[in-house]
Amino acid sequence: MTSPLNPANASLRTDRHKLRLAYFVSHPIQYQAPLLRRIAQEEDIDMTVFFSSDMSVRTQGFSDPGFGVSVKWDVPLLEGYKHEFLPVLRNSDRLGPFSPLNRGIARAIRRGRFDAVWVHGYSSLAMLQAIHAASAQQIPVLLRGETTLYDHKRSRMRLAAKSLFFAVLRRQVSALLAIGESNTAYWRHYFGEDFPIFPFHYCVDNEFFQRQCEAASKCREQFRSSLGLEAGRPVILYASKLTSRKRCADLLEAFLKLSNSGRAGPAPYLLIVGDGEERAALEIRAKQAGRDDVRFFGFRNQSELPRFYNLCDVFVLASVDEPWGLVVNEAMNAGRAVIVSDQVGCQKDLVHDGVNGSVVKARDVDGLAQSLQAVLANEETWQQMGAQSLRIVQEYSFDRNVTGLRRALQALVPSFHAAVNS
Repeated sequence: MTSPLNPANASLRTDRHKLRLAYFVSHPIQYQAPLLRRIAQEEDIDMTVFFSSDMSVRTQGFSDPGFGVSVKWDVPLLEGYKHEFLPVLRNSDRLGPFSPLNRGIARAIRRGRFDAVWVHGYSSLAMLQAIHAASAQQIPVLLRGETTLYDHKRSRMRLAAKSLFFAVLRRQVSALLAIGESNTAYWRHYFGEDFPIFPFHYCVDNEFFQRQCEAASKCREQFRSSLGLEAGRPVILYASKLTSRKRCADLLEAFLKLSNSGRAGPAPYLLIVGDGEERAALEIRAKQAGRDDVRFFGFRNQSELPRFYNLCDVFVLASVDEPWGLVVNEAMNAGRAVIVSDQVGCQKDLVHDGVNGSVVKARDVDGLAQSLQAVLANEETWQQMGAQSLRIVQEYSFDRNVTGLRRALQALVPSFHAAVNS
């Protein structure tokens, strides 16, 4: 394990009374930008963010292989915190083990004279270079990732290679940041029960989404009318990429079963927001079923989504191999009931079965249809569940993340305590 403190850096901290933190991540991410702005508000933390790629902030937008369309985010990704783009040897619109490739990582760490280095992920050469360079300079390394033990299956040989890889990586990492319970179990499995882990949950900008959803509620019926939806009918919402892993096809089949079950009350709508490789097949299936209560709305940007969250009565994400599912956080900020599969990473943290929604077995279409029927049994049920969602998601905030980060830094950089108390 890395030495907890570089003695040379300790003397520097006495003078400046700020902890110098470097954060290495692949590219500007819409979910992370508000968190980075929040961390930048800490008066005793001087953070610099290093990006491997500018793919998400190019003027012309970038082609997201999941959405299958060109994406240009309509929320600020680079404002409110210090950042640099690492020199690039190879770049593209696709992230992979060797893309992007960067140079100057060790030099950037040395130049910044950092007290700690935080790295997001370990599956790219650039992030592994950052971990190795910091460790070689005796700077403590915080590693955050999102993997779980139920992600895609691997052969025994690959699992053995992975265990060997982590045995080597463990020597270069000082502590881990866990995004939730499933991720914690993953770290414990590969790093051991004694390795230091600090909570650093995946969350969204709760204040932004609650504010936007509240504003949307004032013109909810007008928005419903503009989409051609009849008043008084429940709304089921899906909002994510239309790829096989997201299992929107399972939701569509469950919806068709639900609609044919003779349930009492107004018939629900299914709204599908998103784009991707499966959209055409999903549209064909809905058309073949002769249904006009399944509506497709394509990709919608961050500022547009709160209107859909506010409009729906239950939100569904039935993915497999889903590390977390931040759209669930977003929908819960609208005070909505949620249904997720047992392979959605956030389910152990955010979804309390029977309280604010339900958890169903992945790929179980019948079980998903039954859960939809139970949640939509009456308006009181989904409204009470929605209120519980809002209560639960309040605990998953950027303020809590900052607390977790500070505890990790205080454990690894002892003089940070003095800075906090000064």
